[in-house]
Amino acid sequence: MLRIILTVVFVILCIAMTAMVLMQEGKSAGLGAISGAAESYWGKNKGRSMEGNLVKYTKIVAAAIFILAIVLNLKVL
Repeated sequence: MLRIILTVVFVILCIAMTAMVLMQEGKSAGLGAISGAAESYWGKNKGRSMEGNLVKYTKIVAAAIFILAIVLNLKVL
C-alpha cells in the first residue's frame, strides 16, 4: 500500500517538475544584455521574483524526486 502511495506522489512530482521547467525563462541573455537591461530592477532582484521562486522550487522538487526514486527502488517496501 505504501509503495502505491509513493508511486502516485512520484508521478505527481514528475508532472509538477515538467510544468515548472516549462514555465521558466531561458538562460540566454538575448538583446537585453547588450543595452544593459540585465542590470535593471528585475535583473538585480531576480531571487525575489516569480522566476527566482520557480528556480528554488524546481530544485526542491528535483531533490524530492531523486529521494523518492531511491526509496521506490529499495526492496524493503
